[in-house]
Amino acid sequence: MNALTRQLATLPQVCPVAPPGAQRYTDQLMGYVLWGTIILFVLGVVIGIGAIVAGRIFGMPHASKAGIVGVVVVFLAVIGYLVLPGIVRALTGAGCV
Repeated sequence: MNALTRQLATLPQVCPVAPPGAQRYTDQLMGYVLWGTIILFVLGVVIGIGAIVAGRIFGMPHASKAGIVGVVVVFLAVIGYLVLPGIVRALTGAGCV
C-alpha cells in the first residue's frame, strides 16, 4: 500500500479550467439561477402566507396548516441554500483532482 500511495503522490494534479471567454456566460447563467431561486423563495412565502390568511378567513384549518408547513419548508430551504455550498466547498477543496 505504501508504494501505491507514493506513486499517486507523484502524479500531477489536474485542475479544471473554463475555456477562454466562457466565464462571462457562466456568470450570466449563475446570475439568472440565483435570481430565479430568490424569486421562488419569495413566492413560496407569499403563497404560504396567503394560504394561512385564506384558511383563517374561510374557516379551513387544513389550508392554514398547509400554509404554515409551506412557510417552514421555505425557510428550511433558504437555510440549506446558504449552508450547503459551504459544505460542498469544504469537501471538494481546491477542485483539483
